[in-house]
Amino acid sequence: MKPDKLLSQLGMAMRAGKLVTGDETVLKAVRTGKAHLVVLAADASDNTKKKFRDKCNSYGISLTEASDRVQLGRAIGKPERVVLAVTDMQFGKMIANHLSPNTEVDPT
Repeated sequence: MKPDKLLSQLGMAMRAGKLVTGDETVLKAVRTGKAHLVVLAADASDNTKKKFRDKCNSYGISLTEASDRVQLGRAIGKPERVVLAVTDMQFGKMIANHLSPNTEVDPT
């Protein structure tokens, strides 16, 4: 997927109220099964990437790495964001279906 398309779809999910942001909020959404897709900024720290990769892998949640924290924040109308979770299955599928294979974070 083109980065602009991904950012546009994330903005749409945010306006629809189907997206949560922030470390603890996203972790809670993953643990409770409300997250359908987690998006990490490409410039997130290695520790953050590992934490979310492990958590998403253990709960069976799709995880992708895209863009950087400034662009993710701008896409949803907020300041810099490192991690986002799409909480609607349809939005999650729409975004995941258009991701190119090289943007997926390896769950191993």
